[in-house]
Amino acid sequence: MKFTITRERLQEGLVAVAACVPTKTTLPVLSNILLEATAEGVRLSGTDLDIAVSTVVPAEVDSEGAVTVPAKKLVEIVRELPSAAIRVTSAGEQRVHLECGRSRFKLLGIPREEFPSFPPVSFADSWTLTSSDLQKLINHVSFAASTEESRPILNGVLWELREDRMRMVATNGHRLARMDVPVSGGDATADLIVPPKALDQVRRLFGPSDELEVAKSDNHLGFRTGSTLVFTRLIEGPYPNYDQVIPRDNDRACTVEKDAVAAALRRVGVVASDQTHRVRLEFSGGTLRLSVSTPDLGEAQDEVAVAYEGETLAIGFNANYLLEILKYMPTDEVRLTFKAPERAATVEPVGWDDPASYLCLVMPLRLVD
Repeated sequence: MKFTITRERLQEGLVAVAACVPTKTTLPVLSNILLEATAEGVRLSGTDLDIAVSTVVPAEVDSEGAVTVPAKKLVEIVRELPSAAIRVTSAGEQRVHLECGRSRFKLLGIPREEFPSFPPVSFADSWTLTSSDLQKLINHVSFAASTEESRPILNGVLWELREDRMRMVATNGHRLARMDVPVSGGDATADLIVPPKALDQVRRLFGPSDELEVAKSDNHLGFRTGSTLVFTRLIEGPYPNYDQVIPRDNDRACTVEKDAVAAALRRVGVVASDQTHRVRLEFSGGTLRLSVSTPDLGEAQDEVAVAYEGETLAIGFNANYLLEILKYMPTDEVRLTFKAPERAATVEPVGWDDPASYLCLVMPLRLVD
């Protein structure tokens, strides 16, 4: 294998694939990036067996071939090289030479045959969607997925594809995010449970204006645009019936300025319990009173002006969950609805000039007198 490539092009390819290379693995070849010199250019690939990324970058290829190279060391070397042409050759299957100006490196690789093959996803029956629509869903929903291993199904994001809309839902059992984006001429109907890490790769690698091809096999999903491919293993099993936990009869509503409430939550949250992060919110007239009382730490109070009408309501929340939801709200003002202190509250954007619909839900914490 022998090719010449600019430092910028090689770095571009490495940035694309290195993020899916595991930092710790019992299989040494997974710590490597696969370099394949072909007539089209140099293809770089990385995988952790759940997610795989592959991209082609332009290069002058003198002789074709393939070898895997330690990802971490290759990224570090290329980052430190000057902006000049890099000549890459492999002597046999396990030694890779890099030359750039007066710099010379030799890296020990692993034969290409030991690198895992990509999932058998055929794009012959793929469907097409706009990357900006998909990114909007990912940006506003994937944060709510669970990171605990006790319920693996909640570690994924539910992606519902219909003829007229796409919907994503994520929850960890305590908070939930749901967004619908209308589509026209949709040609797919599917319910997919996708790992958030894979969606992060899609968000990172594809631009808003890209047209994405998406294809599915029995238990894998593939995304493709241009010369870049992302594959992910799907999470199998039935997703919980999220619709039944979304309240339909919340009869108390409050409009608040997002940043003001978030700032107050952060302030009083300093003395909240490290276990529950519980904050007491009391809505009365045009005022929201936030308070925390932690026996072994202390107390805190704060007030924010809000638009609230109705009977006084005191309700407890995990401040971190509420802050996270507010962070992803796309408008300066948000609307919270309630029914009772033990019932779920909803959070929605106010005055969002977008065809998408967005709703978040947060479960309350029992207030201790």
